[in-house]
Amino acid sequence: MSTGSGADSNPAPTTHDSLSTTKRSSMFSSLTVRNYRLFFMGQVVSNVGTWMQRIAQDWLVLSLTGSATAVGVTTALQFLPMLLFGLYGGVLVDRLPKRGALLVTQSAMGATGVALAVLTLSGNVQVWHVYLAAFAVGLATVVDNPARQSFVSEMVGPDQLQNAVSLNSANFQSARLVGPAVAGVMITGVGTGWAFLANGLSFVAPIAGLLLMRARDLYAVERAPRGKGQLREGLQYVAGRPELIWTIVLVGFVSTFGFNFPVYLSAFADDVFHAGAGSYSLFNTLMAVGSLAGALLAARRGTARMRVLVVGAVAFGALEIVAAFAPSLWLFALLMAPIGMFGMTVNVTANSSVQLSTDPAMRGRVMALYMMVFMGGAPLGAPIAGWITDAYGVRAGLAVGGAIAAAAAVTIGLVLARVGNLRLSVGWNRGHPHVRFVPREREQLAAAA
Repeated sequence: MSTGSGADSNPAPTTHDSLSTTKRSSMFSSLTVRNYRLFFMGQVVSNVGTWMQRIAQDWLVLSLTGSATAVGVTTALQFLPMLLFGLYGGVLVDRLPKRGALLVTQSAMGATGVALAVLTLSGNVQVWHVYLAAFAVGLATVVDNPARQSFVSEMVGPDQLQNAVSLNSANFQSARLVGPAVAGVMITGVGTGWAFLANGLSFVAPIAGLLLMRARDLYAVERAPRGKGQLREGLQYVAGRPELIWTIVLVGFVSTFGFNFPVYLSAFADDVFHAGAGSYSLFNTLMAVGSLAGALLAARRGTARMRVLVVGAVAFGALEIVAAFAPSLWLFALLMAPIGMFGMTVNVTANSSVQLSTDPAMRGRVMALYMMVFMGGAPLGAPIAGWITDAYGVRAGLAVGGAIAAAAAVTIGLVLARVGNLRLSVGWNRGHPHVRFVPREREQLAAAA
């Protein structure tokens, strides 16, 4: 017994230290996987091109029509296919090899960028061409999005999944900082057509990465056979798993009511602080920096825990309420970084949690539903946010959105605790407070012992 006691007591600090070191050094651990490294590098280039095309596309439509409504129609056409056909895209992804599907979708989106470039540079572009291109990109996204999300697990496996999902988000947020700036310089210097061409050519990088991957290093996943009722089967699969349905519901509430920043930030810049476009750009930049930090912290954390998701959503909503009543522009601006950080924490944790909780054969359908709810929430919530802002002011709009997000997180956290027969445990660990849910049976056994 004494030997066992000594073995338990002495190495404990070493084990703790080694675990801490592993956590600190694992922020980029999934990049050690060759296939994922090729994928990541391709996305670095492609994401910058995608942000360039978004800016160039809106600028071109505004130049052709002089109508902000036409810009809104372009955006709606790009997201409409996901809302209409997103679930069917998930069915296709579960049937198809993910790498082959991505080669087709990435090629299609690259060809769309090149086509727009040719039309624009030749002086023949019309607004309906842009509408058609936006809809075509949206159709490709129906398959590309769930395929790209679920292919990550085939490249890195379950142990590295959250790290890889987090790095994907960091990659996207970095491009969000770089892409619009490059697009602005290019549009001003040489015109929108060259920005479209740059985006079209940027897809060479992810396509090359996919072609260079070693198929033998991928984690094998059994594809779903062609059959009837697979869409219904996917919905029933989600409905029968509380950890999936409630995570997706929470993401739906947060994205619908909490992520309406185009409505809120522009109104705060113009109507509240009377500071113009420069402050609007500052708000978005600080939020992007916070989102990038949130993605990197999630990569370092390395685990997808439900309490992180719930606490992150509560903090996100609470910070929005605080920002709604910020008395000065600089305080409001500084709050954008933590809001972005906790918003990204919710996004990354929910994404990796859903993937880890899903059978690989169902992952395409489940991720299609997740992305449809996540991406479709903002377009549905924007009119509601706009109505509250017009009727009661933007401070009320942001506060209501934050309150709904926080209330949904608290409610869903309690529901999951009840379903999982958990109870709240508050205590101290190595001098630090910790709050977590623990099984009731464990508490009862501890009391009996």
